[in-house]
Amino acid sequence: MTTLLTGATGFLGSALARELLKEGRPLKLLIRENADTRNIDDLDCEVMYGDLRDRESLKSALVGCKTLYHTAAYYSLWSRDKKLIYDINVQGTRNILESALEAGVEKVVYTSTVGCIGLSEDGTPANEDRPMNPATLCNDYKLSKYQAEQVAHELFGRGLPVVIVNPSTPVGPRDIKPTPTGKIILDFMNRKMPAYIDTGLNLIDVADCARGHILAEEKGRPGERYILGNKNMSLKEILLALEVLTGLKAPRIKMPYWVAYAAGLACEWVSDSITHQPPSVPLAGVKMAKYFMYFDASKAVRELGLPQNPVENALGQAVRWFKENPISS
Repeated sequence: MTTLLTGATGFLGSALARELLKEGRPLKLLIRENADTRNIDDLDCEVMYGDLRDRESLKSALVGCKTLYHTAAYYSLWSRDKKLIYDINVQGTRNILESALEAGVEKVVYTSTVGCIGLSEDGTPANEDRPMNPATLCNDYKLSKYQAEQVAHELFGRGLPVVIVNPSTPVGPRDIKPTPTGKIILDFMNRKMPAYIDTGLNLIDVADCARGHILAEEKGRPGERYILGNKNMSLKEILLALEVLTGLKAPRIKMPYWVAYAAGLACEWVSDSITHQPPSVPLAGVKMAKYFMYFDASKAVRELGLPQNPVENALGQAVRWFKENPISS
């Protein structure tokens, strides 16, 4: 049974490709012509070139496939072309899921995000049933992923056997871009983080998150969504864990939110108006940091058997990988 995976060149997608190959699955990877393939160059897979905006390429890639994992997304907290975010994340999701429905794919796992889960007002961990507060959809990436998840629900209603997974914050090796969380680790290692904001995240080992996708295919109920997360940690706790792992001192200064917000506004203006390069302090990231992104993954643990390996080990793997594969932050 051949499986098609989108987004395999990315951080989470490449981890999922490795987990699928461990099971001996015939695997197709859908990638763009100009994609950075460093994360998959060593994998024994069939590569299909295509684009989520090109339905014909998606139909060709799905030929002979009984399973689809759709992890591809435009993941950025800033973009010169905001329309592109929606073209890929929303319309691209519709294109691939409708193509899968037409092709008679037997199981689909769609990768959403915990950004589509509502947050508790008191900061306690939220579960899959928490209604979304539109005020927290504070950037184009989150809004586009929220709209894309609605597309997945719509396609389920039309007969597509799709399970939705909502990863929290994966950490680990091969974060080549890096992701915003990887950039936190990298900035810490490069001593570019003199202060911290009072915020929090839910972390999970990227390999556990990838395994959670496979478990969702095997055990997940179509139409349901599952938070793939593990440990809730404040940013201060994350930085103190990195201090232990690296021997570098964590910042002790807590930055007021308004200072971070002002810096984000200034950096965003410079990026939009002058440099047209990603801002050093993305305003979208600052807005997200206003909320403690704490989540309860007990449904996935209970129903799927989601692994809960120590996130400190995953942070250590990320640190080692960044040391061995220098990336400018």
